[in-house]
Amino acid sequence: MGGDLAEVSSWAGELSALQGRFLHRFSRSEPRESALACMRGLIAPLERKNGWTSAEEAGHAGPDRSHRLLNRIEWDADKVLDDVRAYVAEHLGDPGAVLIVDDTGFLNKGTGSAGVQRQHSGTAGRTENCQVGVFLAYAAPLGRTLIDRRLYPPASWTDDRERCRRAGVDDAVGFATKVAMVRRAIADKIPFRWVTADAGYGYSKGWRSELEQANVFHVMATTRHDTVVTRWAIDHPHTTRNRPTVIQKTVAVLGGVL
Repeated sequence: MGGDLAEVSSWAGELSALQGRFLHRFSRSEPRESALACMRGLIAPLERKNGWTSAEEAGHAGPDRSHRLLNRIEWDADKVLDDVRAYVAEHLGDPGAVLIVDDTGFLNKGTGSAGVQRQHSGTAGRTENCQVGVFLAYAAPLGRTLIDRRLYPPASWTDDRERCRRAGVDDAVGFATKVAMVRRAIADKIPFRWVTADAGYGYSKGWRSELEQANVFHVMATTRHDTVVTRWAIDHPHTTRNRPTVIQKTVAVLGGVL
């Protein structure tokens, strides 16, 4: 029992220390307390995690305080994410870490939510009316967590600035390739060695080319029919003409298995 209590105390102390890194992002005490309550709810051993269960865990009568934090109170989520990313690099950072890129489709029947349209949803496994969020996970020997996220607005949205404004999307938000988060991790000097993703990314020659140009080591799932052109093959076109390299065959087989 003493060991368990010591561990709980350690978790509580570290959670408060983490909160202290971004307290200055909130101008008043209420959002600071609400942010801490949300964090506690996220790591609590709850069977289901939503606004109501998190509120009950925090001792609140309802989820109103969390709703105000997310919908009404002014604070910069990107700045808080910067603080969290710095914390992850400090405590979990490892030069052999892996960045994992994946997206999630959020089903949405409307037409006014930012980035919503009929598009492929990995969550549903088919084309649906949805929003797509792209997430970047950091996996290292000491642990794993998310370090970046972005709404992925399709070109049909970013080409229509008036529609974007109605949905609250800033004019500075344009169509961006999904490698942008990896480039940001490089710019922020997040230690890592590899980038990996599923076939939804691996099948994209443009995606692979961007990683190649950024000198990022990567392992991607792909299909057995895909042709993978390696940098070595580009530098030695006469020796690889009309026959795949060993790397091409290997990646194709992995794609068929995955």
